[in-house]
Amino acid sequence: MNREQDLYKKPRSTINPYRSAINMILFRIFWDMHPYSWLSRKKIKNWKDRFLNQKAVILCNGPSLNKVNFERLKEMKVFTFGLNKINLLFKKTKFRPSVIVAVNPYVIEQNAQFYNTTKIPLFIDSQGKKKIKFQKNVHFLHSADAYRTFAKDCSISVYQGHTVTYVAMQLAFHMGFKEVALVGCDHTFATKGPANKTVIAEKKDPNHFDPSYFANGVKWQLPDIIGSELHYEVARDTFERHGRKIVNCTEGGNLEVFTRQPLINFFK
Repeated sequence: MNREQDLYKKPRSTINPYRSAINMILFRIFWDMHPYSWLSRKKIKNWKDRFLNQKAVILCNGPSLNKVNFERLKEMKVFTFGLNKINLLFKKTKFRPSVIVAVNPYVIEQNAQFYNTTKIPLFIDSQGKKKIKFQKNVHFLHSADAYRTFAKDCSISVYQGHTVTYVAMQLAFHMGFKEVALVGCDHTFATKGPANKTVIAEKKDPNHFDPSYFANGVKWQLPDIIGSELHYEVARDTFERHGRKIVNCTEGGNLEVFTRQPLINFFK
């Protein structure tokens, strides 16, 4: 769990801003001194503006992801960002995402076996370095504590914005994509409770595209719908200020921050 999430889990009557600032600085210094830091930074810089003026699709993890025609998506040969446990989809299709992004500590721990064996390029939060081997396809991201901030260059830091989707949006901007489509971003959860609270999963998961996503007693964190929506607005505005755009091609769902568009029209 990162420090921002920890504040939600353990509320305090007062927060010492000096202690928080010192911890943030120390965390940054320790990461910058780690060899994985400068090696990852160099590799992430190699992705900068590689796909200028092209299109990409971010594959979110809501139940509506099952409505996507992945064989058609594969034929289109469009760049795709898979998120978290997107590999659970692999048993149903030969489609594979171009890259995979994961920043939540529970996701990284639970999915470490796949991350350590796949050849798909991975963008993993730096705190996952204890679980994930640093290989040719692995890029460690430093997550900074900042509210409503959007990284246009991800080689230094990214901002989680309460959702891995926000990190994928920053990476898409970093790589130069002009148009980005969201699919499977339902922006609604059947499981209710305080934002960011760590809970124990039920036998089956009703909130994601696969019932085994968070299931059978594993730990996961309840979503922060409001917090993520506020950061989606930042992403939308940042893209638009630079002549780019994000559209929502999800079938259904409750996300109305972005203009909606059928996925087939996005490809046109």
